[in-house]
Amino acid sequence: MTQNPVSTPSAAAPVDAPLVVAGRTLSSRLIIGTGKYESYEQNARALEASGAQMITVAMRRVNLADPSQPRLVDFIDPEKYIFLPNTAGCFTGEDAVRTLRLARAAGGWSLVKLEVLSDPKHLYPDMAETLRATDMLVKEGFDVMVYCSDDPVYARKLEDAGACAIMPLGAPIGSGLGIQNPVNIRLIIEAARVPVIVDAGVGTASDAAIAMELGCGGVLMNTAIAEARDPVRMARAMKHAVIAGREAYLAGRMRKKLYADPSSPLGGLI
Repeated sequence: MTQNPVSTPSAAAPVDAPLVVAGRTLSSRLIIGTGKYESYEQNARALEASGAQMITVAMRRVNLADPSQPRLVDFIDPEKYIFLPNTAGCFTGEDAVRTLRLARAAGGWSLVKLEVLSDPKHLYPDMAETLRATDMLVKEGFDVMVYCSDDPVYARKLEDAGACAIMPLGAPIGSGLGIQNPVNIRLIIEAARVPVIVDAGVGTASDAAIAMELGCGGVLMNTAIAEARDPVRMARAMKHAVIAGREAYLAGRMRKKLYADPSSPLGGLI
């Protein structure tokens, strides 16, 4: 995929292109999750309000198969939405690969989200294990979207290993702290040849807009919506924030200045 277009104040705004991941064109740049909601019914209403086309599914935590218990697929149709199986809760490459093999066997899913965590306290990715697991999954024919640290060096290594999307964290998972290192995320975007999607740390709509203003291809979030006072309304807010941030990025922000610059010329006043 070509890099996101970059505009300058003197240039016409570039024509936007859709977000394409592993040959799949997404109608929305927002991706949401399936954890922490009060019910699958609430999750489904939030998904509809968000306008998202893709939803992540933690294979180790979500019931997809037991008809005697509430199932995600009874509320969210896998024929209507793109299910993105992920490896939440995996701490080794082998666990992650095994989990995604089960996902492919259960639902035929080949587009997957990989995360291999390190310390349960901060849930930062173990990047050495993540890179190793990416290599194993790509060799088995998976299209791998990879959750990673905001490290431009590892981001390039993951892309070279065959990742179809790079997903740097904005802040620790579930923290709601927003984009803590915009410099590194910008560097990752500038170098990437595949979509860059901020994953983790978004807390409110302004955080999503900031991620998009940096030039990200999209934003993935779960807790920011699920733990809001009104998850459905927050999902709607995130939809508009992602659109607004993308539009602002394409428009090209004004140059920052050290001093005031009057909106109306001061010369020739009566």
